[in-house]
Amino acid sequence: MRRIVFDAVLIAAYALVAVPALTGVGAHEWLGVAVVAALLAHCARRGAAPARGAAAAGRAVLNGLIVVALAACAVSGAMVSGAVLPALGLYARGYFFWDPLHAASAKVLLALLLVHLALNASAVVRAVRARRCDRP
Repeated sequence: MRRIVFDAVLIAAYALVAVPALTGVGAHEWLGVAVVAALLAHCARRGAAPARGAAAAGRAVLNGLIVVALAACAVSGAMVSGAVLPALGLYARGYFFWDPLHAASAKVLLALLLVHLALNASAVVRAVRARRCDRP
């Protein structure tokens, strides 16, 4: 159940970070760093079990695409940063390359995460129901 709560908090945090107008740019960037770290922890915790069968192979491909989109979004976000990089005393050039890449990779990441959520929704429902049935 803790895994489901962690995942629910993670998706809520991602939803908040995905809309910079809700938080402002500075908070968007700092919260983005935290969400990237949490998403990487989520990926590491789930492990990289070998794919068996077409469905498992499809999920492995989806998860790989999510990691690539996350990396592109995080790197491009860092490169256009107006809060995180300056706080570290750094500056990156190439805004006109990195900003469109950040916007595109964020949209791709959102789409892939929605597919990931849809594919795992039944497992979450089963786990929640099993937890309710276990309680006295």
